[in-house]
Amino acid sequence: MSHEKSLIRQQIWRYLEEHDIARFPRPVFHRIPNFLGAEEAAKRVAAMREFKNADAVKVNPDSPQKWVRFEVLSHGKRLLMPTPRLKSGFILLDDAVARDRLRLASSIRGAFTLGKKISLEQLPKIDLAIVGSVAVAPDGARIGKGEGYSEMEYAILRELGLVSESTSVVTTVHDSQIVEAVPVEDHDLAVDYIVTPTRVLKTRRVKPRPAGIIWSKVTADMTERMPVLKELRARLPASRNNAQG
Repeated sequence: MSHEKSLIRQQIWRYLEEHDIARFPRPVFHRIPNFLGAEEAAKRVAAMREFKNADAVKVNPDSPQKWVRFEVLSHGKRLLMPTPRLKSGFILLDDAVARDRLRLASSIRGAFTLGKKISLEQLPKIDLAIVGSVAVAPDGARIGKGEGYSEMEYAILRELGLVSESTSVVTTVHDSQIVEAVPVEDHDLAVDYIVTPTRVLKTRRVKPRPAGIIWSKVTADMTERMPVLKELRARLPASRNNAQG
């Protein structure tokens, strides 16, 4: 199944490069592609009812979702941004960010400068989650760049009761990143909406999302690279730790 996913990734990355649909950073291989029209896709997200009703929005730190982060801040909402590879946990930004610095705050560098690294206890309840994708299918199944960070970010929030099955999950992609189908594994994070520069698609999602971290898949190396996992595991009841390895 991982081989099938890899083939789809390569197909999408190659198409974006060959048709010059990608922007810096390039080449897009092994990245969440920064696609042309990312700003228009972000504006479509901002026009959604789910966005308008949200107080706190979680957005991945990848380049194409910079524009979604900008929309979140410019609409006076709280932005929760996982740090790249969850190496430093999560950063929270809110409307205390000076309005003339929103573009800076929307960037990864600016978020570190203007935002606040927060502990698990300080994480807010999330009303809407935005993820990046390499490819996504009409049933909501998606493929990231293969490292599983979007799944882990969601699973941490789910463990803490800060998102639920009913919390809408959205991905922004170029239209050419929509594929007929992708393989699905038990830890994969499906989305409710696919937003492109030209349209908003409600998916035919039927598969429930993971109800938390699948601890049997968490290795010692992962815990070392993502200290937030060690912090989270220490909070779990001993019975659950024993049950899940």
